[in-house]
Amino acid sequence: MKKIFVIFIGMFVLVGHAFAQKKSVNVFPDGSVMSKWFSDSSKIALNQLGKQYVITSFGAIQDSTVLQTVTIQQTIDEAAKNGGGVVIIPKGVYLSGALFFKPKTHLYLAEGAVLKGSDNIADYPKMPSRMEGQSLDYFPALVNAYRVNGFTISGKGTIDGNGLHYWEAFWQRRKENPNCTNLEVSRPRLVFIWLSNNVQIQDVKLHNSGFWTSHYYQCNFVKILDVHIFSPHQPVKAPSTDAIDLDVCSNVLIKGCYMSVNDDAIALKGGKGPWADLIPSNGENTNIVIENCEFGFCHSALTCGSEAIHNKNIIMRNCFVNEATRVLWLKMRPDTPQLYEYILVENIKGQANSLIYVKPWTQFFDLQGRKDIPLSYSDHITLKNIELKCNVFYDVAITENDRLSNFKFENLIIETKNASINKDIVNGFTLKNVKVNNSFVE
Repeated sequence: MKKIFVIFIGMFVLVGHAFAQKKSVNVFPDGSVMSKWFSDSSKIALNQLGKQYVITSFGAIQDSTVLQTVTIQQTIDEAAKNGGGVVIIPKGVYLSGALFFKPKTHLYLAEGAVLKGSDNIADYPKMPSRMEGQSLDYFPALVNAYRVNGFTISGKGTIDGNGLHYWEAFWQRRKENPNCTNLEVSRPRLVFIWLSNNVQIQDVKLHNSGFWTSHYYQCNFVKILDVHIFSPHQPVKAPSTDAIDLDVCSNVLIKGCYMSVNDDAIALKGGKGPWADLIPSNGENTNIVIENCEFGFCHSALTCGSEAIHNKNIIMRNCFVNEATRVLWLKMRPDTPQLYEYILVENIKGQANSLIYVKPWTQFFDLQGRKDIPLSYSDHITLKNIELKCNVFYDVAITENDRLSNFKFENLIIETKNASINKDIVNGFTLKNVKVNNSFVE
């Protein structure tokens, strides 16, 4: 009878655990129901993308030294003219400047294919764009999609930004002027997708970007699946090569990706400046799920800011962190009204310099004539089921213009050189089963 009872209790625990997992999958941190869309990570097959347009059939040649922007763009245009289809980069290296995909067109990179970006900025003509929380004229990316609903990038090939020339130019400028901005040195992104819904990026490698690696602006329903994103931090640092920048986006699934870059891995943006929340081109990021990812070297695995006004219902879970400077970074920008709320980081293992970092971000501070300093808020921030080795457990320091509330740490096992924690700067701080250096913290 005792054995049966133990088995029954075990079954009850398993069922309860399964229920808890199911609940966490289907509910956002604010309690709203998560769409079934987030549980579907199925891949799009090449034969689902329509007629195939192989660039070599339209005049492209396998020569990495010959600029082939015109030929590849003509292939894209031909596909669009005929009602859509998929532009295929076959095995080989193909050099190109900025490419612009049209409605109903897709990009596929065969295994062994490399779409290599030109390192001459003249091959990226300036046009209306979006950078660092501003709508402005800027250089396009290597791969661009504007108002291309259903756009996909797939295949096991590589989009390579060939960024060394841009990185060296940036560091030279930084030597000349240590306070130079990121925009002072002309650099292209690798992928820029704007005002496009139902986007899917899968399986490809995004490497060596000159600037941000992939930037999604004003997009809804985006899936980024099993993508390998890399830029070096040595021997030459690749500056500002964020892996994924989400800028006024809703309903995003990032799953199974590897990210190692010389800046933030995933950065949530949306606008900056003292009146950023009143500018129509700015906005919030909502309903973002990041899961089953691995983070190599990066300044932070998940960052809110530094150009952000509202991030809500953000989940990062079931991830491994290695060489990250921070796991969660909340940049409190004193010249911008900000609200970061309902953020959940759970089921994380690995090592980082700090687990959570919340401090003012004062770089390029500019109130633009505003007399008062806007307030910034971080509310309902939860760290749960985390096992981490770090140098600093709780790296938090705020000003009178910042408001932190409803922080919850649960089931943490932390090994750290600096175990100090100041709960007083948070209005409502709950610690449950938090063990730091083998001692429970209350």
